[in-house]
Amino acid sequence: MSAVTTKLPAFKKIQYAFTAHLRDPEHHSAPKDIEDRRMNIYRGLLYRNVQNFISSAFPVLRRLYAEDDWHRMIRDFFANHRSASPYFRDISREFLNYLQNERTPRPEDPVFIHELAHYEWLEIHLTNSDLEPDVKNVDPDGDLIRNIPVISPLTELCGYNFPVHKISPDFQPVQASEQPVYLMIYRNQKDKVGFMELNRFTATLVEQIKINKLETGKQLLVRVAETLHHPNLEQVLKGGEDAMKQLRAKDIVLGTRME
Repeated sequence: MSAVTTKLPAFKKIQYAFTAHLRDPEHHSAPKDIEDRRMNIYRGLLYRNVQNFISSAFPVLRRLYAEDDWHRMIRDFFANHRSASPYFRDISREFLNYLQNERTPRPEDPVFIHELAHYEWLEIHLTNSDLEPDVKNVDPDGDLIRNIPVISPLTELCGYNFPVHKISPDFQPVQASEQPVYLMIYRNQKDKVGFMELNRFTATLVEQIKINKLETGKQLLVRVAETLHHPNLEQVLKGGEDAMKQLRAKDIVLGTRME
């Protein structure tokens, strides 16, 4: 027990001992005078709730681990991670933080563990997001070339080293892809989360739309052509308009700004 803990009132000492035991019963004894049958109920209930939530949040990652290895990892998270949020829905984010910043790599961990976990977490993040697209000044049928395209706030563009959207127990790459894998994860107007694999051209275009305030679709495409050193502007304009129409069909691009 730390020096700070020893100065606490008696009831708080019991609370600390109680929660420390629940988190890590192997290394922390249960408080005295509490029936072990009751403690066992609490031990099982809390761990199962957390474990089940993480398994549901990261279903692909869960399937890559043997039973013992998975529970060893969850036990380590449950015992040692200190969450920044008290909300149950944030457990998935806390687990991602644990993987990225605290977990000591083990032989059973796949090389893509961080990227796969991040990709799976994004689905939950967008599902639970309180953001709502502001479409008051957006024309859903506006000319994407002549006007200013508007992108939904419920989108995340990510570049990964591994094709995380294809990983399964039967496909586990051991080396990074030769080129970045660009994925757009989004929530459409029916509140369904989906993903779209993008090539470098469309990923660059999306980046430009995200930061754009004043430029038309044509001006953005000229910028993309310059960035990628593309020799044929007409081809860029045609391909870019088609790409933006595809993005609009999925509610990634909402339309164009109305003056």
